[in-house]
Parts: sequence; C-alpha cells; structure tokens
Amino acid sequence: MQQAKAKTIQPKIATLVLLGIIFLAAIVALLWAAGVGQIADIFAYLNSLQQQPPMWVEAPMVMSRFLLAPTVFFFLIAIIITKVSPEPQTWSRAIVIAILLGLTIYYVSWRSLSTLNLSSPLNGTFSIALFSLEMFTLFNSSLQLFLMLRVKNRQREANSVSVQVIDGTFNPSVDILIPTYDEPAFILKRTIIGCQAIDYGNKTVYLLDDTRRPDIEQLAAELGCEYRTRPHNDHAKAGNLNYTIPHTKGEFIVIFDADFIPTKNFLHRTLGFFQDKTVALVQTPQSFYNVDPIARNLGLEDILTPEEEVFYRQLQPIKDGAGSVVCSGTSFLVRRKALESIGGFVTDSLSEDYFTGIRLSAKGYRLVYLDEKLSAGLAAENISAHATQRLRWARGTLQAFFIKSNPLTIPGLNILQRLAHLEGLLHWFTSIASVFFLLMPLAYAFLNIIPIRATTDEILYFFLPYYIIQITVFSWLNYRSRSAILSGIYGLVLAFPLALTVVQVILNPFSKGFKVTPKGTKSDRFNFNWKLALPLLVLFTFTAYSLWANLSACWIAEMNGEYTYSLEHVRGLGLGWIWSSYNLITIGAALLILLDVPKPDLNEWFNLRRTVKIKVKEITNQDFFGITTLISEVGADISLTQAEIPRLSKGETIPIELTILEDNIILSGQITNVSPCEDFLKAHIKFDPLTPEQQRQLVTLLFCRPGQWKKKNTPGELASVWLLFKILLRPKVLFDRNPQINAIKVAQI
Repeated sequence: MQQAKAKTIQPKIATLVLLGIIFLAAIVALLWAAGVGQIADIFAYLNSLQQQPPMWVEAPMVMSRFLLAPTVFFFLIAIIITKVSPEPQTWSRAIVIAILLGLTIYYVSWRSLSTLNLSSPLNGTFSIALFSLEMFTLFNSSLQLFLMLRVKNRQREANSVSVQVIDGTFNPSVDILIPTYDEPAFILKRTIIGCQAIDYGNKTVYLLDDTRRPDIEQLAAELGCEYRTRPHNDHAKAGNLNYTIPHTKGEFIVIFDADFIPTKNFLHRTLGFFQDKTVALVQTPQSFYNVDPIARNLGLEDILTPEEEVFYRQLQPIKDGAGSVVCSGTSFLVRRKALESIGGFVTDSLSEDYFTGIRLSAKGYRLVYLDEKLSAGLAAENISAHATQRLRWARGTLQAFFIKSNPLTIPGLNILQRLAHLEGLLHWFTSIASVFFLLMPLAYAFLNIIPIRATTDEILYFFLPYYIIQITVFSWLNYRSRSAILSGIYGLVLAFPLALTVVQVILNPFSKGFKVTPKGTKSDRFNFNWKLALPLLVLFTFTAYSLWANLSACWIAEMNGEYTYSLEHVRGLGLGWIWSSYNLITIGAALLILLDVPKPDLNEWFNLRRTVKIKVKEITNQDFFGITTLISEVGADISLTQAEIPRLSKGETIPIELTILEDNIILSGQITNVSPCEDFLKAHIKFDPLTPEQQRQLVTLLFCRPGQWKKKNTPGELASVWLLFKILLRPKVLFDRNPQINAIKVAQI
C-alpha cells in the first residue's frame, strides 16, 4: 500500500508555457514602446478599429432614460424567476444561466471591439492587460455557469439507499481512522467519542498518532479506541493513512480529521451508496461548531456564513453533476478495494485527498457527494491559521500541473470531468487578477493612464445589465451561501499572499512541505496580523491618494470646460474615482478582518434548550427546574422557572446536582452566579470534573445529534452593503474592547 517515496514530477511544462506567454507579451510591449514600425502600425490600425466600432456595440442614439431599459427588463425577469423559484430548479436555473451567458457575450463583444485604449504603448499595455485578466475571470465564471446546468442533489437517493443499512440488510465492516498530528487531547477525546457514538455496530475506531505521544496512547486506551503509530512521519497525513490501512480489515474506510465529530447517523446516511459496486468514495460537507475568524473579527458571528459554505453548498454539487467530486480530506468514506487499486492515498502532493479522488475517477470509479451536514469540526481559530490553511490548499491543488495525477492529462477522465477540474485549478489564478484590479485605479492618478475608453451611455447600456443581473442572482445560484459583495471582501483578505503563492508554485511547486493548521488555541487580547496587512495598508494609502487625485482632475477638467467626448470624458465620468472609492471601502473591511479579537475560552457553548432539574445539596425535599440557554462541556446557563433559589454573596458557590431530563444525564457542579434576566433568574453553573461516562454522554448530546448542524443563509446584496458600512463605522476594536465580551461564541443549531 505504501507508495514509492520519490515524487512522480512531470516536466515543468506549465511553468515554461506561462513564462513563455509573459516573455512574448513583454517583447511585444517593448517593441511597441520602441516604435518598431510594423508593431506600431498594427496597434495603430487596431486603435482605429476601436475608435470606429460596429454599430451594434455602440449605445443607441436615444434619450438617456431608455438606456436603462435592458437593465430594468432583465432585472425584472431575474426577480420574477427567483421569487417563483426560491431555490434553483432545473428550469429556473437554466433560464438564469442563459441570461447571464448571453449578457456576458454581449459585454465581452463591447469590451473587445470598443473600449480598448491603444492610443499609446503605455495606455495600450495596461488596457490589454486589464482586458486579458477580465476575460480570464469571465471565462472561469462562465465555465462554472455551464457546469451548473448539471447540479446533483442526492438527498432523496440517500433516503432510498439508507433503508438497507438501517435494517441491517447491508452491514459491511467499517474502519474509522482519525489521523492526528499534535492536536490537543481534549479535541481528540471529542472526536473519538463521536466516532464511537455512530449508530452502527460493525465498526472499529482507530486513532493514528503521528507524534507518538504516551498521553494520547493512554487516552485511546481509556476510551476503548485502537491506537496506531509509526516510526517516521514520511508524507505527512497521506503517509500516516497508508502506513495503517494495510493493518486494518474493514471493507470500507472512514476518515475524520482530528477535530471533526460525526453525528450518530453518519453511516446510516452514507454507507448505502456503496451498494452500487462502481461507487468508490462518498464525500460529505465540512461544517464547523465554532465561528470562523472572519465572522468573529467583524462581529457578525450570527450573520455571516463560513467561507467554506460556497464550496460545499454550490461547487461540490456542480462537480458531482460533472463526475468530478473533490475529496476534501475528512468526513468521507472510501471502498478499501478501490483505494488499494490505485496504491493508496497520493503522496506526491500536499492535497493528497484531492488527487486520490482524481485517481479513483480515472480508474472508472464513481465519487458521490451528499450535501448533508453529518459532521462538524473546528474552523481555523485566527486569521493567521486561516491563511495557513488556504495557502496550503492553493499550493497543493496547483501541484496538479507537475504530477501524474494532473486531472487535465491523466488517462481515464472524460471532457466534462476535466472541465470541472479545470475550473477549480483556474480559481486560484484569479487571485492574480484580483491584485491587478486593486492596483489599476492607481494608474489613473500616478501614470495618467485611461485603461478603459467608454462613455456614460455605453456603460449604462452594456456593462450595467450584466453587473446588476450578476449580483441579483449571485446568492440565489449558490443557494444563499454567499453574497457577491461579501464574497469580494473575503477574497481580498488573502489576495496578495495567494497571488504570491500561485507564482511560487509555478516556479517551484515543491518548495514547501505540509504545515498543520493549529487547533485548540486561545487568546485574551486583540492581535493585528501585520504580515498580511502590510500590502493592504500600502495599497490603502496609495488608493486614498489616487481618489483625491482623480476627484481633483474631474473638478479641474469641468471648471476649465474640458468635459468633452474624449478620454477626459471617461475621467469626468468618474470611473477612476468610483473604482478607487470601492477599493477603499473593501480594503478597509479587509483590514478589520485582520484584527483578531480575543478568544479566551477553549470550550464551545451551544444555544441548546433542555429541561433540567437542579437539586441543591444543602436543601432537602425541594427541586428546582429550568431551561438551559447555553451549555458546554464545562458548564451551563439556565433560566430558572422558580425564584426561590438561594442568592449568592460575592465569591460564594452552591453545590448542586443537575439532571438533563430529556437525555437522562446527571452531573454535579456549582452554581457560581445567580442574576435576574427578564422575567426569570439566570443561574450560571460550573460542572465538576466529569467522569468518562458523563463526558461521553455530554459530547454525544452537544455534537452528535442527527440534523443539528443547520445551513445558514447569507444576507442579500443590499443587506451586505449595509453590513459593510456598519462594520466600517463601528469597528469591534473601538466599541467592544472588553476581552471577556463575546468570549462565549454560540454555535447555531
């Protein structure tokens, strides 16, 4: 099972191709700037064509109010469709995609035939570069729209195939593997208990400790979990799995990362798919029981969806429809026979999971994605860990161009599968385009460059319909997992390091090894990530100056009567300062994201309602009843239905016995505080150290209930704009400086 240690690296064709394109473009630009006759003549001719475009890419000569007619018309169609079909159906999705693709083609025609400014080598270089990167992003988004026509939803299929698992007709042996590297014991304990709580008898749980810790071995023994280790750490997680799998026997293998806890029905909902012998792997989404650092830093914990929601709610169903499901490294099942047929998990990339799935597909096996939240783990707990994780994903995925598992060249995949994987690979290159779009407004002020030549009428007629419809249906198409405006801010946070990572991978794909995302951390103070913030701070400064410069140029031009149909018309239109203003707002929000707020509590608190009985040990023959409002592994907040409970002096505690009635969990603890809350008294209880059985019961209650992890919808575009201004005008660092405030982050259940 263990693969050869040597990397199967392909020649760096991708590097040579990209460098060749850049080198050729640079040579042409230099020859043009040098005034080489033939090159200059070609661009002079192209410039004349841009100044005399075909009539169908010119705004009609009508009164200006009619120029908004296309925008209003398509906007009304989009609104009607999204109201009639609140969630995308086959017919409604097809209509919306057709409209978007049509508007995209029309917009591209206008941009390519009318808006390029080739009046000088400097203007032309920036104009063509901007156009090329814009076309690249449009191609990628259009490819995604095309693939969206084949979205799969397998929940009904899961209902059907689960019957045989539930009634025991299909009862194969299952090995549950938990690879770990240095994660704290309290996190591993939750995961082991959760895996053991899965409602399926024919299973064995293994803890794969790659740091060979005696305390973790003892933990596994205490919990009744099989413990495995190895004498080395070759190939990180993939090597850990490959080393252990030959020493296990289950027909199917389940992988959970060290912080991911399954719900009790995980195997009931997923195992039945394997009754189809062609199915090799079933992937479920990653969800999280803590708040992601972006939402926490902005103070929007109960509003924003985690960043991964777009991938698991929209992109994975798209990829399932194309037969190119991405194996995401955790919360998935794989058929042992299929895994052995490809030699185990791929070890020549940081993204061993992704390329393992590709090899299974290339072997003719099917990969299935079930969009049900059947497990939850820890999201990155600060922005630095978030960046580490994303940059590792980018590096690992882009290593596709340099290994034999490249989905674009590996034998066995069809054209649709390759297109779906191409969309995922190109996604990381859009970070380069994002950086260029951030820098382009500076060209207006510092280089006196006008990269887009357009009139107000043309922008209203050609650009506005595409832009308005795109943002109108953006969150509808992704099942309300992310709004277009918030998506842009999320992407901006790591735009510079991602772009740098892309360049580094193309030049030296294997220069960095696997780096584990730190989990189980806490902090009692605000912490600003200067390393990630530095390029954004510099950009913010220069963009602020460019805004002032562009506004001044518009005012001077208008005062001097230079507001005519020319390149100055574009500047008068304010495209430069509008662009700068937008960038300033989004950069400001991104900088706030880079300020980590305090997180002094390692425990997650859940907004879970349970009826409880409290027996005060000092009082006989009287029980108190209440409802939990918050509960964790270390304590609970309870709204009491009776007001006779003894009051506490400062520093005083009351020993109690707490019974969670619905779940028959009996715990001992201390009432540490009693305070009035609306019409009730609220008691804060700190649990005494739990027995192993009590902890098992409590973890199962908090983390393993079927259906407890709910999908949350993103705010709409207008609400997102309001949120954007709200966080800028009321940053958390100024209005919430108490490090204990919001220490308890409530998981949404």
